[in-house]
Amino acid sequence: MDTDLLFAIFVLLAAIVALVPLSRLFGLSTILGYLAAGILVGPYGLRLISDTDTIRHVAEFGVVMMLFLVGLELQPAEIWRMRNKVMGLGLSQFVLTALIIAALAHQVGLSWQVATIIGLTLSMSSTAIALQTIAQRSIMQTDAGRGGLAILLVQDIAVIPVLAAIPLLSFSGGTPDVPANIWDPAQWRVAAEIVAVFVLTILAGRYLVRPVLRFVAETGVREAFTALALALVVGASVLMMYIGLSPALGAFMGGVLLADSEYRHELEGTLEPFKGLLLGLFFISVGMSIAFSVLFAHPIEIIGVVLGLMAVKGLVLYALATVFRMHLADRIFLAILLCQGGEFAFLVLQFARDQGSLVQSNYEFLIVAVALSMLLTPLLIFAFDKLVAPRIGTRSVPRTPDT
Repeated sequence: MDTDLLFAIFVLLAAIVALVPLSRLFGLSTILGYLAAGILVGPYGLRLISDTDTIRHVAEFGVVMMLFLVGLELQPAEIWRMRNKVMGLGLSQFVLTALIIAALAHQVGLSWQVATIIGLTLSMSSTAIALQTIAQRSIMQTDAGRGGLAILLVQDIAVIPVLAAIPLLSFSGGTPDVPANIWDPAQWRVAAEIVAVFVLTILAGRYLVRPVLRFVAETGVREAFTALALALVVGASVLMMYIGLSPALGAFMGGVLLADSEYRHELEGTLEPFKGLLLGLFFISVGMSIAFSVLFAHPIEIIGVVLGLMAVKGLVLYALATVFRMHLADRIFLAILLCQGGEFAFLVLQFARDQGSLVQSNYEFLIVAVALSMLLTPLLIFAFDKLVAPRIGTRSVPRTPDT
């Protein structure tokens, strides 16, 4: 194994041991500790890991494993059981937020194609931050917990049609001044490939993978079952790379494939000891990806976009929570919990850049904005706990029927 890679692994583990417990000691979220660790060891901190290839590999691995875990939580039975909240709260949030952000982006001079991509991308929140926060607080049965889950389910499902739509919004020659011909067969072919691979993955999961999982599980060899699950993830990632898409999308679809399996809980049990560390690796990669050179070059613009993004999403969430008659504390907490950009932004924005829909400068700008919004969220939650919750009171609301 390469010495630089071994050193990078040692540095990351040492940073986790040093900063994550310290974060908890001060009453902050562990997520903030992981983000701080990424910033500390990255190219804009102590530069212990400054090689761009190493950073890229860490980031890719973190995103791949994060999206696999997200896909594993996406159960069709759960979606159907929560269909009322999914359609009413989740879909409304996604559409309204995307429209508002797209309209604002168009107003500042971006073409409607780029504005649409940005609106769809930034309307998604961080599943990792939200689910980990909900789990740590044991609030899944409250209105805020169930509402947050419904919104996240819609956002996770939406990533497939969003990716399929991006080739139709790309530009000739990769420049935003020359809109592409929407009827170009090449663009429709890429969109059709994304949809076709997703459909084939679902069919393969139902009619091919399940019998294989059943056979391996019946042998009682736990290592073989774990190896098969990881092989499915790697296989789906390789398939995505083969057709020119992100391997992270393949990992997400591999998780979706296994989420509908009767052996899902066994797989979760196998991955449970590593789940927190894998999530931590993702957040470390987010911290390392914050290009402070871009932030220092455009501080006012980036801060304005970050605050504007969080304000728009927070207001939409608060308004919808009010319509659904949530308690005041639940409304405010839900608005804070999901007001940031999400991990899918890294995947979607990279794909949009590769398709010529975003120029490099816009891509770097948006990546920094998303990462900073994720960094601010644990701080806002901490402020809510210390300043807001004691004044308005909180309550644990029993789950109401979703059907």
